Amino acid sequence: MKPSAQHATFVIERTFRAPPKLHVNQPMQSIVGDRLRPAGSKDPYGVEQNKARLHTAYGMIEQDIAGQTWAMGEDFTVADCAAAPALFYANLVMPFGDAHKNVAAYFDRLMQRPSFARAVTEAKPYFHLFPKE
Repeated sequence: MKPSAQHATFVIERTFRAPPKLHVNQPMQSIVGDRLRPAGSKDPYGVEQNKARLHTAYGMIEQDIAGQTWAMGEDFTVADCAAAPALFYANLVMPFGDAHKNVAAYFDRLMQRPSFARAVTEAKPYFHLFPKE
């Protein structure tokens, strides 16, 4: 059974933009933003809160992706297109690790998509601009 566009939209919203405590982009961006702050203005408590939010989001994705190839099942959809950049940067901020093997495997499949692999390759000259710890 092919998923409906409405279901695809629901998965995207729930996983990546839904309630602030459960999505990927906002906590990842907050952690990166903290890395850009001057030494005296860091927010270690906020970083820990956002890492916990990422962990929760990873757990949701871990369950949602179990037993299927792509976000919506066996077909690559717009949900996967939305997931790819969010998961790329989230994995840099807080690697998926052994606790999220389904997320890591899903991300590996995303990285093997020719279009996404090309985008990552073309972005490599700019990776040095991404703030490390």
